[in-house]
Amino acid sequence: MEKDNWKILKNYTNARIALGRAGTSLPTNEVLKFRMAHALAKDAITAELDFLNLNEESKKIGMRTTLVKSKIQNDTEYLQNPNKGRLLDEDSKILLNNLSDKKGDLCIIVSDGLSADAVNIHAIKLIKALIPKLKIQIIDTIIIVKYGRVAISDVIGEMLNASIALILIGERPGLSSPNSMSAYVTYNPKTGNTDEKRNCVSNIQIEGLNYEFAAMKLAYLVDQMTTKKISGVQIKDNLSDYYLP
Repeated sequence: MEKDNWKILKNYTNARIALGRAGTSLPTNEVLKFRMAHALAKDAITAELDFLNLNEESKKIGMRTTLVKSKIQNDTEYLQNPNKGRLLDEDSKILLNNLSDKKGDLCIIVSDGLSADAVNIHAIKLIKALIPKLKIQIIDTIIIVKYGRVAISDVIGEMLNASIALILIGERPGLSSPNSMSAYVTYNPKTGNTDEKRNCVSNIQIEGLNYEFAAMKLAYLVDQMTTKKISGVQIKDNLSDYYLP
């Protein structure tokens, strides 16, 4: 019997391949799995940040938290008006201006994005893995943003006088990955930065990039930015040269 290479590939991916068939359709079991995956993806978009748990878990690793908000008012507006998700509301600006301790080179930001559950699950675990690997001082308050987009990290980093801004944000949920998180790092964060100024580490989740390796990549990027005073497309990923003799 000829070997089915699709079934072999299925051992290495959560992608919807080698599903089989029943006549001209998918097997009933696969149809039900698809409907479940679709429901989980929809639920992920409307999930809420668990600020209380994020705050408690942050304390365990020696970090404080501050909750701020973009100019978005609800889930519908978040999907329809991305630009407002890149801007802080006025109360949040006042809160950050009055933050007592802004000392540090790197600010860490956590935002719901399109999957709040992703950051609820992964954010603090990744930060815990990352902190020992960093060679620069961290601002010891994690800024948690409701209804934030990636570029809000520029506004926050600029207000905190940070050299580097790191934002952990829930990715757009897929049918096999409703709880995947991305990390974006920007040197010299400031309002008006465009996407080519950022570096991204994506697919941080149990079935994807594990915390230890993601933390290693982020520490490498932060080190390169600190040394070269640049970020984004000008930074080349030579991680293996950096960590291996």
